[in-house]
Amino acid sequence: MTAPRGQPPTRNDSARVNEDEDLHGQAVAAQAPPRLPLAIEDWLTVVVMALLALITFANVLVRYFSNQSFAWTEEVSIFLMILLALVAGSAAVARNRHIRIEFFADGGSPRRRRRLALLASATVALLFLLLALLSARMVWDHIRWEETSPGIGVPQWWYSIWLPLVSLAITGRAVGLFLRQLRAKVERGIGSRGESEPTGEL
Repeated sequence: MTAPRGQPPTRNDSARVNEDEDLHGQAVAAQAPPRLPLAIEDWLTVVVMALLALITFANVLVRYFSNQSFAWTEEVSIFLMILLALVAGSAAVARNRHIRIEFFADGGSPRRRRRLALLASATVALLFLLLALLSARMVWDHIRWEETSPGIGVPQWWYSIWLPLVSLAITGRAVGLFLRQLRAKVERGIGSRGESEPTGEL
């Protein structure tokens, strides 16, 4: 409840206004569209899901009419499911929709929640950057030692190469989310001081 008209605002009123502005800044950061369109992940998800459905349906038909199944379907299906999880994870990072512990993420003051959101985005970026580096080394080992898949004998790096690539994509999405959250914080600070200088595009 704000102060009556004609009376100066109290300290509680100012704190409440600051909390409202903090919450608004967090909402803007969560809803601001990233530079790279999310349609990339969305369409990849659709394509992978369609391939999984077609492979499974074809395998069911072949098994029903011939009592046999394609030998390659299980290996390819496992690869597609892993790829689907990674691509969907990239979209979830960009939309800031990953699961979180609400007791920590939504508790405390708006400043504490904003700092936790920045810490979470930075941690995700660091984690998947490390995963990309380590998995790239694994891919190099697969290429160097000419390892083949256990099911159908294709080069193993055909499957493993996607792990560092998508991990780098998730790293980029996490960095983008971090910058949007940070930019919302800066814009909120400038707005609260009544300044009009542009923040610049990060």
